[in-house]
Amino acid sequence: MVKEILLNDRVIPIESYEESHENGLYKIDIHFKVTSEDYHDIAVLLYEGSFNVKVEERNIAFRGTIQNYSTSITNLYEKGQVADYKLSLVEVKH
Repeated sequence: MVKEILLNDRVIPIESYEESHENGLYKIDIHFKVTSEDYHDIAVLLYEGSFNVKVEERNIAFRGTIQNYSTSITNLYEKGQVADYKLSLVEVKH
């Protein structure tokens, strides 16, 4: 099982990973935890919208963009909180 991905060289430990292809392009669905301590850095990263995506355990690298995104809670500015994030990334055609 894939344990981490890299988005713009930032390592994201993940809880689950699904990989598929849509129209010949990669699609990756991941689930990961975000703590209140990491919230700001993750939020800034995700607001970029497009990423260099690497899945080293699968020898995959592509330029991707967010197709879908959700979080279980929105009050991560409060200390000690942990949220479940779900993120779908799709490869961008060159």
